Amino acid sequence: MKGQKEYVTEAGHSIHVVSDLLHKFSRWYELHRERELLASLSDEALKDIGVSRADVEHESVRPFWDDPMHK
Repeated sequence: MKGQKEYVTEAGHSIHVVSDLLHKFSRWYELHRERELLASLSDEALKDIGVSRADVEHESVRPFWDDPMHK
């Protein structure tokens, strides 16, 4: 029985690691998509939300893994 507990622990750990990786990849895609959408907004829309075109340019050149929220 001891072997089974170790297996369950290792399998549970593996599932957790895979889940964390999937979450990370999903978050990176979300950041990439949000930055693309932000860059596609018109100057008028950016003005409405209080963001300058320079702010957008600064944000859009950040790498996809650079997560300001550290999620």
